[in-house]
Amino acid sequence: MQSIDIGTHMKTEIRFLLQDDPALPRLAALMQEMQTHYGVYCPPHEEIIAGLARRPPAAEILLCEDEEAMLGFATFSAIYPGPGLKPGIFLKELYVSNAQRERGIGKALMRALARIASSRGLSRIDWTADSSDLRLIAFYERLGGAPKPEKLFFRLEDEALEALAD
Repeated sequence: MQSIDIGTHMKTEIRFLLQDDPALPRLAALMQEMQTHYGVYCPPHEEIIAGLARRPPAAEILLCEDEEAMLGFATFSAIYPGPGLKPGIFLKELYVSNAQRERGIGKALMRALARIASSRGLSRIDWTADSSDLRLIAFYERLGGAPKPEKLFFRLEDEALEALAD
């Protein structure tokens, strides 16, 4: 999709994850790192690969990688409607390897996502952030992102999901 310069001698690129992509094991390893970073449960490596292979068709993933490593990724889906009944993108995850932070990878992934939104005629990118992660919030604000304190994030899961479904 696009090559980026992050100050190394290696070719670094941002591209879409493809079905049966040879990068699946490296992406799964980076997802394991992400789960450890957030201190949450992580399924086994092979289960992550299987989940990636059967992800919903509308769930898209951008990879940032060089010849040696998976550096970061962004997962997103189109959403509709939004303000003015216009479509947008919901960014579910943006993650850069702990070893690769402060090199512009997160910004490059967000720029690629903004270009995708623009090229598809989508009017916005929405996402959530942990309200206690001030470093992350500052990163998003430097990009031009604006918090929307008038909105609340809700989740229906586990027993509550099952109870509603019954």
